[in-house]
Parts: sequence; C-alpha cells; structure tokens
Amino acid sequence: MNSRRAFIEKLGKGAAFSTLALATPLDATSQWLTKNNKEMKTFKIGIIGAENSHTADFGKLFNVEKAFPGMEVKYVWGETQEFAEKAMQDGKIQNRVDDPKDMLGKIDGLIVDHRHAKFHLETAIPFIKAGVPTFIDKPFCYRAKEGKAFLELAKKHGTPVTSFSSVANSYDTFDIKEQLKTMGTIDQVTRYGPATLDSEYGGIFFYGVHSVQPLLYLFGDTVERVRVQKNGKNSSASLVFENGMMASLIFTTKNYGWQTFVETEKGIVELRSRLEEKTPGKNYVDMVHMFKTGETSRSNESIIHCVAVLEALEKSVTSEQWEKVAKYDEI
Repeated sequence: MNSRRAFIEKLGKGAAFSTLALATPLDATSQWLTKNNKEMKTFKIGIIGAENSHTADFGKLFNVEKAFPGMEVKYVWGETQEFAEKAMQDGKIQNRVDDPKDMLGKIDGLIVDHRHAKFHLETAIPFIKAGVPTFIDKPFCYRAKEGKAFLELAKKHGTPVTSFSSVANSYDTFDIKEQLKTMGTIDQVTRYGPATLDSEYGGIFFYGVHSVQPLLYLFGDTVERVRVQKNGKNSSASLVFENGMMASLIFTTKNYGWQTFVETEKGIVELRSRLEEKTPGKNYVDMVHMFKTGETSRSNESIIHCVAVLEALEKSVTSEQWEKVAKYDEI
C-alpha cells in the first residue's frame, strides 16, 4: 500500500521531474525522415518486460515477418537475463539493456509487457516524460487510480499512450459490433472464457481482461456493478450495465477460447465474426498507427473503466457480494 501511495504521489509531481519542451507526436514523426525527406529512417522500438511470450511475438512481427516495413524492435529489457535472451533469440532482437532507462534517447516507441499489470506503469514514466509514444499491453494497470494519474501525466507531456486486449481490439469484435446494430435491444449476454481468480499475476486481472474488455467494446463503458460467484474450482461473474443489461461471465477451466451469446427476439444467438482472418491484426495496426501519428483509438476514460471493472471484480472475489464500479470522475 505504501509503495502504491508513493507511486501516485510521484505521478502527481511529474512536472518537477522535467522542464524540457517536448515535441508533439506529429513533430516527432517528422524526425524519422532523413534530411532530404526521401528516405524514412528505421523506427526503433524498445520493449520493457520479457517474461511473456508476447515480447518474442512482437520481435517476430517487426523483425522477422517485416509486417510493418521500416519498424524494428531494437532493444529489450527482461525481468531476468534468461527471459531477455530467449526473447532476443526468438524475436531476432539485437540489444539487451540492464536498465530500462538505458533505452532513453535510443527508441522512437515503447512497448511495456509484464505478466502482472502492477509493474506496467512505473518503468514507463521516464519515457512518457521524454515524449516517447507508449503501448502498454493488457491489462493497462492494476489500480485505476494509478492509471488515471499516469494518463494525466502523459497528457501533460503530450505523449500518446494506449492499451488494449488483442481479443477486444480486433477486426472480429468490430464486425460483431456492426451485426449488433440489427439485433434489436439486448438485455442478456453470456460470455465464456478462461480466468483464474487466484492467479499469481493479478488474479482476475490476468485473463479476465479478455472476457471483460470485448463486452465494453460491444456494449459500452457503462458497467455499474459486478458480482463474482464461486463454487470450488468453478466460478462466474455478473455485470450490470447502466441500461439494465446483464452480462454473465462463465470462467472456463477446460477450454481456452472465448464465446459470446445474446438473447434476441429470435432466440439465443452466438456472436460470431463473418470475416476471414486478417494479418496483421487490428491490435498491431492500431498500435503502429499510434506510434506514427500520435492518434489513439481509445479514450483515457475507456482504458480506466476497464481497469475499474476488473478492480471491482477483484473485490467481489473476496466479498462474494455486489461491488460498485468506480466512475472516472470518482477515481
């Protein structure tokens, strides 16, 4: 608790750490061009965190598959040297740093990717103060109050920051959202997906974000209260939205994957995308767009609402009672 309080206080004093005049994201974009404006410089990405397999996947995407020409993952910091070296080998990442700050001045974009969200924000502070566009993997953070302070600090420094679940921020989700426009009023939703309430990586936060965030994309950032039910290894949760819609989350224990069903006038319908798989995914496209232009696809309020829902679910894991989801202006 004391460390979190100190962290929030440090965020609030962000202006005292730097008096540099920072370029806007669009100004920064112009710096990637060579003097004759005919050749684009390599956009260099650094990653903080290597325990997740995602780090090697980012390396493969940019360095091996060349999905975004002119962009490369150049640096990585790992929780252990072993984690970092494995990511370097699998993702063809050239450089390992012993301290994340060693990447300052060397990268054009930052990815933060820890298994536990409580580590996401603090190491990114020097980079947002330096104006480095930052993508933070899901979930954005572990406490909504810390996340709100972090995003306000980033806004103060003119630094674009975004975060999203790859399951939520996908072409499939947006296709389903279009389909919902023709289905009439939805009052009941059931979503199946994995989650471990006692995960060492933040309990419900670790995989629960993939169950919660897609529903927010589809039905809005308006969850008012939540409740978790447990029976041995089996568990579920209920979410109540402002309009009265109720969503039931069934946390699967035998299956990896997500399915969503809604009740319509025509009966129970499974929400399925009509699209063929498209690569690179929308999550990567939107992240790169943010790096290059400074434009983000999610509002700060949306990012924090998802964290607030997860935080309320975490409280309900313990209380097994209804817990209120904090509103943005209450955090």
